[in-house]
Amino acid sequence: MKKGKIFVLLRALRVSQWMKNLVIFTAIIFSGKLFDLPTFVSTFYAFLIFCLLSSTSYVLNDIIDYPYDRKHKIKKYRPIASGEISLPQASFIVFILTLVSLILSLFFSIPFFLLSLLFIVLHFFYSLYLKKYPTIDIFTISISFMIRTFAGEIASGYHIPIWLTLTIFFVSLFMATIKRHAELVTHGAETRESLGQYKEHYLDFLTQTFAAVTILAYATYTYYATYTAGEILPEIKTRFSPFFTNYFPGFEARKWMMITIPFVVYGIARYAQLLYEKTEGERPEKLITTDIPLIVTIGLWGTIVISLIYLL
Repeated sequence: MKKGKIFVLLRALRVSQWMKNLVIFTAIIFSGKLFDLPTFVSTFYAFLIFCLLSSTSYVLNDIIDYPYDRKHKIKKYRPIASGEISLPQASFIVFILTLVSLILSLFFSIPFFLLSLLFIVLHFFYSLYLKKYPTIDIFTISISFMIRTFAGEIASGYHIPIWLTLTIFFVSLFMATIKRHAELVTHGAETRESLGQYKEHYLDFLTQTFAAVTILAYATYTYYATYTAGEILPEIKTRFSPFFTNYFPGFEARKWMMITIPFVVYGIARYAQLLYEKTEGERPEKLITTDIPLIVTIGLWGTIVISLIYLL
């Protein structure tokens, strides 16, 4: 295969959006097992499988959205909409990716296979039917993130607290709503069937609601996430425990994870600012990887979380 063809294929697979599957690592990160090699390898294998599953859904979606994408000022340059990949070729890609990803998931475990099958079936129904209905399309996107999260739990054998799970659910609703708002404001109803049934003030209401409950869920999680011996991570021995016990009694029992709340609040506020001031919410992966304030905020949040779990 020529280099140009490979590049076109990678664009059709939307490799840049594979970053959404990083949510699979949530279980091992917040269980203190990120640097446990067998657990990391198992989770990374699950991540790769869901990258294939995601690409399957993207190609199928582009096939279904072919008439709409040709009217979109950006999406019309996608390989299928532009004709670089024909519809028969795209259908063959969907078939191969579905077959390979499900076979690989079956070798992983039966529960993981069933979750992978649920993921791909959900996206098939989303592309064919569910995305036509307002609100349902947003919740379908959020459910797909939850499936990814559960896949990480099955792959690693570790679970995440319920409030962190709810945080993922609500923040995915928030981002999906912002995307719909940006599409409605920028392109109107002609590029997506469900957009004609949305009203801007309704999407504003959903955005504000999901932003608020995301912050509430995360704040609740941080309040209960006390990383001390015998609580959330009973198998993790804090390396500085003897020092803190002797000189700073009760230090480790404090709610240190709560210091990350301002970063989450600012991140959500910055994301909303980019939507309302620049209407850039249509491509969330671009915002997260190009906006300097967002990158710095996510970096600081991640550094503090990793430090609290793995260093203190």
